[in-house]
Amino acid sequence: MTTAWGEFELSRFPEDPRDRLRAWDASDAYLLRYLDRERIGLSGTVVVLGDRWGALVTTLAEHRPVQITDSYLSQEATRANLARAGVEPGTVQLLTTQDPPPERVDVLVVRVPKSLALLEDQLLRLAPALHAGTVVIGTGMVKEIHTSTLRLFERIIGPTRTSLAEQKARLIHCTPDPALARPENPWPYSYALPDGIGAVSGRTVVNHAGVFCADRLDIGTRFFLAHLPEGGRRIVDLGCGNGVVGTAVALADPTAEVLFVDESFQAVASAEATYKANGVPGHAEFRVGDGLAGVAAGSVDVVLNNPPFHSHQATTDATAWRMFTGAKRALRPGGELWVIGNRHLGYHVTLRRLFGNSQLVASDPKFVVLKAVRRG
Repeated sequence: MTTAWGEFELSRFPEDPRDRLRAWDASDAYLLRYLDRERIGLSGTVVVLGDRWGALVTTLAEHRPVQITDSYLSQEATRANLARAGVEPGTVQLLTTQDPPPERVDVLVVRVPKSLALLEDQLLRLAPALHAGTVVIGTGMVKEIHTSTLRLFERIIGPTRTSLAEQKARLIHCTPDPALARPENPWPYSYALPDGIGAVSGRTVVNHAGVFCADRLDIGTRFFLAHLPEGGRRIVDLGCGNGVVGTAVALADPTAEVLFVDESFQAVASAEATYKANGVPGHAEFRVGDGLAGVAAGSVDVVLNNPPFHSHQATTDATAWRMFTGAKRALRPGGELWVIGNRHLGYHVTLRRLFGNSQLVASDPKFVVLKAVRRG
């Protein structure tokens, strides 16, 4: 990526030479051009919210920015890109969406996330640190910025306008209004689960902002809850989201050891809150990370997985493939991977290719639950 600050070689994480997706897009480039062209002062505390792969903070590293992200993978990509650019460790402060934000923010750059709820939560957390002189600039592709996005900036920070589009990207300009009466932060959000879904019927679920289907139980998870396996000493809820699936397993079998894993800091915080809200007996571990990396090979009895098939705006099966390969490595011989997915995704083909077997456990017009067994 060529910028006024220099040319940078950037990669996503984990790095894959076959991956044709870039670690930056036109909205990142547009924002950086604007900062240079308008000679925006970058003194004081510069905060970059939602930098997807570290392109923005790597470029602006000389200004010692603070990055705030919900993504473990984005954070690891940032570390790698900073190192590749020769930036000294500690120059850029890496925070998660669960960490307390800086007490004062002089420049706030927002890479608009897919989740409007996550944007709401983070703007409300950051708003007290803004002052009348804070420069607030959002950026995103045209298809990512909606009227509701602009209203959120206006409701939480102050008067908002957008730029003309360049290369299908757009900027958001927002002027902080210190006198603005901001709403209370509604996150995290809790609700009671419906009846008829097994061990978690009527139980409490806790959702931090940005977690998939945070205000209701999605139909895929509901279907999965009706067809969970019985037994297994060590079980992984892989891509755990709000932790409903792993909590259901733990409630049904208090002797089970459940590991909740997700690359989203918001998701793992939700899973832990859901588990604790229900007073579940037994042992559980909560881990933010890259799938099952770091889990010992052959140490797991069952992996439960509802893999995502989007990476931001890109549709891809790369994440599912990495989850499945990680599960095969982590499972003991005879261990089982249980997967739920949309019928059209064809996961049965992928599982047969990887495990040599795939069994249909249950199906309806939209979803399938599949089981693959590690043989030796």
